[in-house]
Amino acid sequence: MLTKIAKKSKGAEAAMGRFVIVAAKYNPRYTDALVRHARAEFKAAGMGNVKVYRVPGAFEIPVIASHLARAMEPYDAIVCFGVIMRGATSHADHIATGVTHALAQLQVDTGVPIIHGVLMFDKAEHAEVRCVESEHNRGTEAARTAMEMARVVRSMGHTG
Repeated sequence: MLTKIAKKSKGAEAAMGRFVIVAAKYNPRYTDALVRHARAEFKAAGMGNVKVYRVPGAFEIPVIASHLARAMEPYDAIVCFGVIMRGATSHADHIATGVTHALAQLQVDTGVPIIHGVLMFDKAEHAEVRCVESEHNRGTEAARTAMEMARVVRSMGHTG
């Protein structure tokens, strides 16, 4: 639930609330970087105490997100990170599709914004650009999206 709206030092509004990250341990070079970038963005907005729950892989993310979305004090947004690399079989596609459907349904069922940062790549070079480097970092974007969604929900009069 959002606790208040605060002014950042640069004058922009920052949503003050409860945010959490659920991240896969699998492909740690990329998932750790996504978490690092997201936490830095939250911290820059004045929210340095964002809890991170780690799960074995992307497929396990929705169950933990579900528990968090249904917590006694629900979070304002849940950011989910995982990196799936395509291989020689269709397994990666099945995992990505299942996770996407589960996360989409969870946010509709609970009303808690679930930020989908479970990414699938064909090449490590693509993961490098989106997860490790700063210019197009999906971790940074996910944190910004979480804060924006919290503001939108708050503007509708919903507080969790």
